[in-house]
Amino acid sequence: MEKPQETQEKQRPSPQMAAPDGGWGWVVVGSLFVTSALVFGLIRSLGVFFVEFVQYFDESAQAVSWITSIGLAMQQLMSPIAAAACNVYGARPVVMMGGFLSGLGFILASQATSLLHLYMTMGFISGLGWALVFTPTVASVMQYFTMRRSLAMGLGFTGVGLASFAFSPLFQYLVEVYAWRGALLILGGLSFNMIACGALIRPLGNPKVVNKTENSTNLNRCSVLLSRIYECFELSLLSHRGFLTYAVAITFFNAGYFIPYVHLVAHSRHVHFTEYQAAFVISVTGVADIVGRVASGWASDLGKMRLPHMLVVWTGLLGLSLMLIPAAVSYPGLLVVSVAYGFCAGAMTPLAFAVVPEIVGIERVLGALGLVQLIESVGGLLGAPLSGWLKDSTGTYTASFITAGGFLLLGTLVTMTLPYFWSCTAPPPPSPSKKKSQDCSIEDGLLKPTISSNSVSEKLCPSDDMLYSDTELKIRSQEREEIPQEMMHLTNLKETR
Repeated sequence: MEKPQETQEKQRPSPQMAAPDGGWGWVVVGSLFVTSALVFGLIRSLGVFFVEFVQYFDESAQAVSWITSIGLAMQQLMSPIAAAACNVYGARPVVMMGGFLSGLGFILASQATSLLHLYMTMGFISGLGWALVFTPTVASVMQYFTMRRSLAMGLGFTGVGLASFAFSPLFQYLVEVYAWRGALLILGGLSFNMIACGALIRPLGNPKVVNKTENSTNLNRCSVLLSRIYECFELSLLSHRGFLTYAVAITFFNAGYFIPYVHLVAHSRHVHFTEYQAAFVISVTGVADIVGRVASGWASDLGKMRLPHMLVVWTGLLGLSLMLIPAAVSYPGLLVVSVAYGFCAGAMTPLAFAVVPEIVGIERVLGALGLVQLIESVGGLLGAPLSGWLKDSTGTYTASFITAGGFLLLGTLVTMTLPYFWSCTAPPPPSPSKKKSQDCSIEDGLLKPTISSNSVSEKLCPSDDMLYSDTELKIRSQEREEIPQEMMHLTNLKETR
C-alpha cells in the first residue's frame, strides 16, 4: 500500500549577516547614487520636455502632466511587486531587469505620435522599470548599514540632487540639438546604466523565500500559495497602526513634493524668464538638494534628535517654501526661494526612508518600503494633474504651488500622530519573536498540521496569552496532562512493532 503523499515545508536557509556598516556597502551606496539619479533625478528634469510636449501635441497642461504622474504612480504602485520579487529571486536580477525596462520605455517614447503613446512608454513601461530598480536598491543599502544608515542614505540620494543640477541644462541642450525625440533616445541609453548598478548589489543573505512541495489536494496547494503571498508581500503590515499612519503621511508628502519639478520650469517661463534661466532654477535647486541630503544624513546620525522629529521639521519648512514660490516675482527672489525649497526637499528625503525601520523593524523593511510606495502612489498620481488643472482654471501656477505646500503641511500633521512621536527617546525596536507571533494567523494554526504531518515541532500561534474561563482552564490543564501519556503509549507501541 502506497503511503499518502507528504508535504514538508522547506525554507531556504537564509543566515542574515550582520550589517558591516562599510566595506562593500559603500559600493551599494554608489549603486544607489546612480540609480537615484537616473530615476528621480530624471523625473525632476522632465519639466524641460513638458513645454515641448504641450507645444508639439497642442494639448493642455493637465493632459501632459499625466505623463509624469503615470510614471511616478507606476514606480510606487508596483513597488510591492519589486519587494516580493526580491524576496524570491534577490535584489540583483530584479534591479537589472528594471534598468532594462526603464531604458526600453524611453527608446519607445522617442517614436511616439500621440500622448497615449507617451502614457504607455514613459508612463507604464519606464515606471515599472523604476519600481524594480528603486525599492530593492534602497533596501539593500539599509541592510548594509546600521549605525551610519542615515548618512549612507543621504550620500546615496545625493545622486538626485546632482542629476537635477546637471540634467536640466543638459536636456535643454539635447532638445535644441536633437529635438525631443533624439533627447528621449539618449535618455534611454543613459537608463541602461542601471543594469550595471544592479549587478553590483551583493546580497548579505539568501532571498527570503519558502519552497514547498506539491500536495495532492487543492486546498493545501491554495493555502501554500496564500501563505507565500502573505509572507512575500508582508501583508501583516496592513494591520500595523504606525505603518498605516506613516503611509498616509507619505501620501500627502508625495502629492506635493514633485509638483515644482513638473511645473517650476513652466512657471519660470510663464513669468517671462528665458529658457536657460528657467533651467538654471532647477539646477540651483539640485545643488541645494545635494547639500541638504548630506547635512540631514550627518545630523541625524549624531543622535541629538529623533528621526521623526527631524522629518517633521524639514517637511514643515518644505511646505512653507513651496507656498512662497509664487511670491518671488524677481529672478533673484525666485533663486533664493528655490534654494530654500531644494535644501528642505533634499533634507527630508533620506529621513523619509530612514524612519521606516524604526517603525516596523529592519526584518520587514523591504516589504514596508514596497507597501508604503503602493499607498503613496495615490498622491503621486493625482498631485501633478491637480496642479495642471488649477493652472488651466486660474491661468497661473499660484494656486498649484499653494496647494502643493498645503499637502506637505497636512502630511506633517499626520506624522505627528505616530505612536511614540511625542517621546524624547526612541521606542524599543520590534523583536523578531513578537513579530512572528503577530504574523501568525488562524489559517496557519489550522493548516500547518495538514501540511507537515510528520514534522517534530509546528510553529503555531501562541495561545498562552489568551483569556479563558475557569472551566476552560481546567480542560486545558487536563489535556496537557493527557498528552505525555498518549506519547508514552505511542512509543511503547512503536518499540513492540
